[in-house]
Amino acid sequence: MTARNAPEVAVPAPLDVERVRAQFPVLRREVHGHPLVYLDSAATNQKPQSVIDAVRDYYENHNSNVHRGVHRLSQEATDLYEGAREKARELVNAESLEEVIFVRGTTEAINLVAQGWG
Repeated sequence: MTARNAPEVAVPAPLDVERVRAQFPVLRREVHGHPLVYLDSAATNQKPQSVIDAVRDYYENHNSNVHRGVHRLSQEATDLYEGAREKARELVNAESLEEVIFVRGTTEAINLVAQGWG
């Protein structure tokens, strides 16, 4: 195949770092006169405004036990929780919801994988 008849390859647009930074309120801060750079995401990651808004909405309107109640708020919380599982399934292209497991953090996830490996 020559360069003349080679298939065209889509070139992705460059990452707009400022657009991404603008989604994270904490990154508006400056430290010693420079924009904040946060590199400790393995311990705690910063949240974009959309996540802050969703968490605020949950606590203001739906806060209840998931999978443990028979009242309206519990059902709403359960529906939101399982809706998040479906979104995660789509994101990672899992075949079923049973392939999506929520854990409390990286350490728990690694331990779960390690214990189930053998």
